[in-house]
Amino acid sequence: MQMNPVLAEVTARVIRRSAPTRAAYLDLIARQRDRGVARPRLACGNLAHGFAASGEDKPAIRAGGAMNIGIVTAYNDMLSAHQPYARYPDQMRLFAREKGATAQVAGGVPAMCDGVTQGQPGMELSLFSRDTIALSTAVALSHGMFEGAALLGICDKIVPGLLMGALRFGHLPMVLVPAGPMSSGLPNKTKQKVRQLYSEGKVGRDELLEAEAASYHGAGTCTFYGTANTNQMMMEVMGLHIPGAAFVPPHAHLRQELTRAAVHRILAMGMDSDDYRPLGRCIDEKAIVNAAVGLLATGGSTNLAIHLPAIARAAGIVIDWEDLDRLSSAVPLLARVYPNGAADVNAFHAAGGMGFVIATLLESGLLHEDILTVAPEGFRAYTRAPELRDGHLVWTDTPSVPGDETILRPATAPFSTDGGMRLVQGNLGRGIFKTSAVSRDRWTIEAPAAVFNDQEDVLAAYRAGELNRDVIVVVRFQGPAANGMPELHKLTPALSVLQDRGHRVALVTDGRMSGASGKVPAVIHLSPEALPAGPLARLRDGDVVRLSAQDGRIDALVDPAEWDARDPCPPPQAQDGTGRELFAFMRRGADSAERGASAMLAAMEQ
Repeated sequence: MQMNPVLAEVTARVIRRSAPTRAAYLDLIARQRDRGVARPRLACGNLAHGFAASGEDKPAIRAGGAMNIGIVTAYNDMLSAHQPYARYPDQMRLFAREKGATAQVAGGVPAMCDGVTQGQPGMELSLFSRDTIALSTAVALSHGMFEGAALLGICDKIVPGLLMGALRFGHLPMVLVPAGPMSSGLPNKTKQKVRQLYSEGKVGRDELLEAEAASYHGAGTCTFYGTANTNQMMMEVMGLHIPGAAFVPPHAHLRQELTRAAVHRILAMGMDSDDYRPLGRCIDEKAIVNAAVGLLATGGSTNLAIHLPAIARAAGIVIDWEDLDRLSSAVPLLARVYPNGAADVNAFHAAGGMGFVIATLLESGLLHEDILTVAPEGFRAYTRAPELRDGHLVWTDTPSVPGDETILRPATAPFSTDGGMRLVQGNLGRGIFKTSAVSRDRWTIEAPAAVFNDQEDVLAAYRAGELNRDVIVVVRFQGPAANGMPELHKLTPALSVLQDRGHRVALVTDGRMSGASGKVPAVIHLSPEALPAGPLARLRDGDVVRLSAQDGRIDALVDPAEWDARDPCPPPQAQDGTGRELFAFMRRGADSAERGASAMLAAMEQ
């Protein structure tokens, strides 16, 4: 199949733009392979410390004749998606021994849950937890005890952070090892309805908690198509999972066999093998473009518009929102998974899932097939589905038609010919407008602004009836430099109620929305952010704002002379407590959302 011309054009643009930084990165990992810290180069005291507590694996690690896999784990038992990882290290040690090799837990990384911190002070740590995870990953792998690595992580900042850190050790072969989604509970649309009723005062806290507990009820990722599950999609289209591993449930025997296959595959890709596949070569410009295509084709989380540029930069690759916007014009929307539809990820998986998505995109020339994957058969392996046959792991062809066309469609008959993630820009800056979950008649909104510096003030105004009108709610000083760029998903029920009452409503912010954001039009990640003197800081209550996905515009309809003469509003005082003050250095150093909002990468490039 001939490559789509837009895909070819964007890829060429990314390659051309990235040439100097990518060359520098590849030189780094070549030097790390040849002269970097490694077990054979450790002094005896270093090495003895490294195997002192390794039990029955001590002789093998000491001898150095076989690979030793470093396990970097995001396990904790508060976070449902990561609770299954508790038993993985013991299993993975056994799987490594099956091939005469060893495995050690190299280190743990923090794994906070945005579902727990949503709307709470701790959410201001959320985005910067990604840099913390990257740094923790680097610390774990810095010991030089490992010839390969298994990265155990799933959710929002965790997969991006693991990759950003691991790419500094990109000369090593690595595989991302997921744990899968929880079983389906209360339907997501029902949960959302209860949230709206609660925001209207029509049900109480007991009813709301019962609905939430029925939705989030067990081990595994949340079942809506938010950032966690978008991450898993991305690992498949980049070829960094064992094929088909993304959405197999945690406690299935198949899940254990996929983990065994991951360990065995790391060992097969070692530096001394005939099939050496280092992470830094697997993640190249084409793999990054594939990730962007998958994001658009499945209607994935807007958080990846921040995370993908950050992952790319860690590999010396530069991708921006214009690339995403250009791809969106050519990539069709193939999936309707909540919040873009009624189905959850389990239903998506049952309808054909990632195997079908990758197959139909390849057939339409919308993915790069010639990427280096962890699967020895190449990228076509990801069009097949894993299953157990007589206790053995095998892969079978996915059906040529989806199991449910209300959930999944071929590229020749999509839900939309557009990928549904637009760049909008104007005198208020540059931002992202996710159209795939928004009714087309709301792609353009023009209304007076109600300007707030805190989401709690928005909710107070809503409860007081002050927003019961056509309104564009502006929440500013929510960017990386101001307060760490928290998600503002807490506003969704209230704004949805206003929209359901017939009002023309939208949200404009330099903050983020959750991967679960849905039907209310929103321009998010607006850059430059309000702090210290971005355009949003000039906006006043009552200014008419027009946003349009069709036109790609976001503007305050204010006389230019008056606009230029306005002084920016001062920012609110920074808040302390809940550890927020510890992250002040990251806020001061963070760069723009479009570049990935990373203090770590910004400092590294200086």
